Amino acid sequence: MNLDFNTKELRIIAATGVLGAGFVETSFNRALKRKPHLIGADAGSTDPGPYFLASGKQSFPEIAVKRDLRLMILAARKLDIPLIIGSCGTAGGKPHLNLVKDILEQIKKEEKLKFKTAIINAEQDKDFIIHKYNNGKIKPLNPCPEFNLKTIENSIRIVGMMGAEPFIKALSEGADVILAGRSSDTAIFASVPVMLGFSEGLSWHAAKILECGAAAATQRKVPDCLMATIKKDCFIIEPLDPELKCTPQSVAAHSLYENADPYIILESKGAINLKNVKYEALDDRTVKVSGSEFIIADNYTVKLEGAELAGFQSIIIGSVRDPLIIKQIDEWLDRLKSKVSDRVKDLYKKNFDDFEYSLIIHIYGKNGTMGKLEQSNLSVSHELCLLFEITASTQDIATSIASITRHQALHLPIPEWSGLITAIACPFNPSYIDRGPQYRFNVNHVVEVDDPLEMFELEYI
Repeated sequence: MNLDFNTKELRIIAATGVLGAGFVETSFNRALKRKPHLIGADAGSTDPGPYFLASGKQSFPEIAVKRDLRLMILAARKLDIPLIIGSCGTAGGKPHLNLVKDILEQIKKEEKLKFKTAIINAEQDKDFIIHKYNNGKIKPLNPCPEFNLKTIENSIRIVGMMGAEPFIKALSEGADVILAGRSSDTAIFASVPVMLGFSEGLSWHAAKILECGAAAATQRKVPDCLMATIKKDCFIIEPLDPELKCTPQSVAAHSLYENADPYIILESKGAINLKNVKYEALDDRTVKVSGSEFIIADNYTVKLEGAELAGFQSIIIGSVRDPLIIKQIDEWLDRLKSKVSDRVKDLYKKNFDDFEYSLIIHIYGKNGTMGKLEQSNLSVSHELCLLFEITASTQDIATSIASITRHQALHLPIPEWSGLITAIACPFNPSYIDRGPQYRFNVNHVVEVDDPLEMFELEYI
């Protein structure tokens, strides 16, 4: 593996914003001609939701992940440089890590490759989490759900978000390829420059820009590559598609991406300080960044993410085109919920006191996207789409209530009509769709650790 501690500049490729999303092969090949020192890619996020963490599945199909990974591993081995993949399989638990490991092994066999792989586990043992909780080492982030011993017990899976240290350890022990469980997106790219002694402020800030691939360009056409060249006193950001441009504004804007504070970006080891950063255009598509600083935290913390079963769900999709119903849609839906509640109470009256279900109705064309946060109550559409979401303790109950809801909605009258009306049109038959088990995030906390490596087990292949 070709890592030179005396190098005066370090060239890093972010092949794509997320493994499986794809990248333009000509852009990637253009980057390879620049002799990079590291190829990296994030492979996960909480953005797709709690389902993937709980279920052990990944959000992208295997064929898409394999395509991206094959191109990256072939390039990395040809150049004898490390390849780092973080947050494998979307959520970064053990099953997610194994999914990507299996794909890597397929490629290794098909291409007749030999290399040393480090597998870094991020899924946490519940006894370890209980121990930390009992010793007051787990602190809430904002916002966060209630956290206690029952939360730990109910969690299907809890992962820790690793910093750069596990990557650095694997690299120092000769790993050519690193597949990591849940990790900080920035740690993937910051690990090598920090390991080689470059400024931590510049290293972490460059990594922050790299983590989403070409998203730092002014207008990204498709998921694509981005290159950062880190020097002693600055770093340079450049898209690899010649039609893409990075500007001081676009790079500065991406520094704020998914960040509440315009100047401080938190990581396990500390925080990136952007208060004195200068963004300069070197030409019409390349940006120089200087002045980034890194503040070491008093306590090293690892973010925890967990998911639990929320219930079982059925949905109904229906449209309303009757202008009289549309004019009174909120009142009509309130009456519908009341009718459904009465019917459910009648059917399950023997155990209704212990009975829990939820009926949520999204009104697309009015406030379906924002819900209660919507600022405008005006609906000018001639039709509305209603999405009925029923969640209960079992799939059988959710399906039953969905059937009740559909029938009640189908013929719920309004004062302006006499006789039997048909209120909604459903495009599917049966009209209800069973969605099976549904999950929710139940952990959004940090844990104080004595050693940045104590939560992350390394295995070598």
